[in-house]
Amino acid sequence: MIIQVHQLTKKFGERTTVKGISFALEKGSCTALLGPNGAGKTTTLRMLAGLMAPTSGQITRLGQDQNQGRRSEQNQIGYLPQHPSFYKWMSGMEFVVYAARLSGMSKQEAREEAEAVLERVGLQAASRRRISDYSGGMKQRLGLAQALVHHPDMLLLDEPVSALDPVGRREVMELLQELKGETTILLSTHVLHDAEEVCDRVMMMREGEIVENGELSDLLDKYSLPVLNLQLEYHSNPSAVNWLRSLRERPFVLEYEQHGGSAAITVSDIKEARAVILSEAAERHIPLQRFEAGTSTLEEMFMKVVQS
Repeated sequence: MIIQVHQLTKKFGERTTVKGISFALEKGSCTALLGPNGAGKTTTLRMLAGLMAPTSGQITRLGQDQNQGRRSEQNQIGYLPQHPSFYKWMSGMEFVVYAARLSGMSKQEAREEAEAVLERVGLQAASRRRISDYSGGMKQRLGLAQALVHHPDMLLLDEPVSALDPVGRREVMELLQELKGETTILLSTHVLHDAEEVCDRVMMMREGEIVENGELSDLLDKYSLPVLNLQLEYHSNPSAVNWLRSLRERPFVLEYEQHGGSAAITVSDIKEARAVILSEAAERHIPLQRFEAGTSTLEEMFMKVVQS
């Protein structure tokens, strides 16, 4: 266990943003922190990083109470805020060296580590340029570099790919895959595909409370339901479209969504649904172009949890 959180609460005046949450993170794990805007994710990360004092509750790292403000333990945390700020007159290299020096490294060690981490995040060629000339995506990667330069044993990331283009996003996701196992990662994101790709655990927050916490595979098993995806070959065929629409009335249908000649149907019994739909389609000569059976996704699970 690398961190234990007990009844963590944060109030701003009369408003309680985080409401007595408790959880633990295993060493080397990668956990996605999910929730709608205003759920308390950023406040939670800032308290874990030691940048904001909790109103009540405890954060214990490796048996030590972080609320005591132990400097050596803070150095073992890497934090990337959603909107990192920089001294724009510095070069990328100067900024990362500065961050490394703040963690206690010597000048020589800070320089060596900065060079290595800037290469790792793809900024080696731009390391001499002023930060004021960096694009938004480059600044995000620079923020990741300063969070990594001191080799933290826990990495807290608040929307780390939100400002990146598709290429930059892919590079950062591949880097996070490399970091898994090297360090413990807590990743706040609204991009559910990213969470599903890189994380093995999920915590979901709603209105300041943790409403789900567990292995991603277990949560998907808990919430997933069979889904049939149908698409007609000819969208202009009125009888076929009407038949497709009529499927919403079948007793095995739990949820139904149709767009023109395509439909996604969540069902209670996949075997019965498959048999009935294929039989009717054959009898009525319905021109089915696609018939796929699958399960509901992380996004659908997320919507069920946060809206319940």
